[in-house]
Amino acid sequence: MRVDIVVAAGFQDEEFVYPYYRFQEVATEVLVASTSGKDEFGKFGVPARVTHTTSDLLQLPLPDCLYIPGGFESPDRLRLDPSVLELVRRMDKESRPIAAICHGPWVLISAGIVQNRTVTGYDSIQIDLRNAGAVIPAEKVFVDGNIVSAVHYRNNAEFMKAVVALLGNTL
Repeated sequence: MRVDIVVAAGFQDEEFVYPYYRFQEVATEVLVASTSGKDEFGKFGVPARVTHTTSDLLQLPLPDCLYIPGGFESPDRLRLDPSVLELVRRMDKESRPIAAICHGPWVLISAGIVQNRTVTGYDSIQIDLRNAGAVIPAEKVFVDGNIVSAVHYRNNAEFMKAVVALLGNTL
């Protein structure tokens, strides 16, 4: 099982670190990609050791899961990357799991996959989700088919339980 994580500068440190290690527990391979292929740093200086460019990911078979951490800067940069948007669209077309937390769903909006879907995110992007045609649930973590979304890193534990369950693992 392979999980791809896409990041850009300014990701929310807590939304990268905890899921990264949790994915290492359940996946045989965890790839971390950025647009440049260079390491990126979170808001508080945590490094994401990048293994690939986002365009590299399009040359590989689709992963079993795509993860988009939040922090308003990283998703805002990622949603301008055509490779990331294409990867999100391919994942959704194949009904493969896509996990996004906090501002991460901005990328899903830009990829055009949230209309008529139930998706949550940080309070400040909920209007963007609604304007893109998504339904906002009352829950802080929600699974709609292949999309798992969460409001905040305070929801990391519940979020990752939902993602891991969607992957068919109960660790």
